[in-house]
Amino acid sequence: MNADLDAELDLAEQLLILLREEVQGCSEYQLIQLLKTRHSTHIPHRPLTDRLVLFRSHFLVFNALYRLRDRLWSEQVGHLQINALHVQLLPYQAGNAAVSEHDSLRDYYLDLDNLRDTQEEDVEKLLTSFWKRMQGGDEKQAALQLLGLDTSREILNRATIKRRYRELVSEHHPDRGGSTERLQSLNLAIEILERYY
Repeated sequence: MNADLDAELDLAEQLLILLREEVQGCSEYQLIQLLKTRHSTHIPHRPLTDRLVLFRSHFLVFNALYRLRDRLWSEQVGHLQINALHVQLLPYQAGNAAVSEHDSLRDYYLDLDNLRDTQEEDVEKLLTSFWKRMQGGDEKQAALQLLGLDTSREILNRATIKRRYRELVSEHHPDRGGSTERLQSLNLAIEILERYY
């Protein structure tokens, strides 16, 4: 294959070419580097050490990945697994979209106003918020304890937390003899944890 990606192809098509070549998948960073080495005109060709350049490159790639995933799904030709650490083109399997939860990240990246309206100070705030969420805080630990979850004993993800929340809501619902206060505290705990997971 020619080392240059066709400048006429949109970014989603360029990513599809790269993902077909990288059958085991790759990270977002690797995709950006491949786009740069193949002279893609769709992403900034400046060092990723500039936080605004990093944000814009990231946003453009994720926008294209979500558009590509929607297209592949509607054409029933493939499924795109999207994660900053691992992006992979997978075979199409009927029924996957029907059981998936609402994807707020997809909504964010498909809204180009988020790209246009984000300035350098906004990127700083996003990064600060990200690191606070990653480190967690007292409220996160309190919410986990309220749900009876322990990060030292189990790997937590959104599905595990929601499952535990539903179990406790079912157990403590006022219609089943539980208390309204306990139900409210469970609702507050899940609201807090949704910011972290």
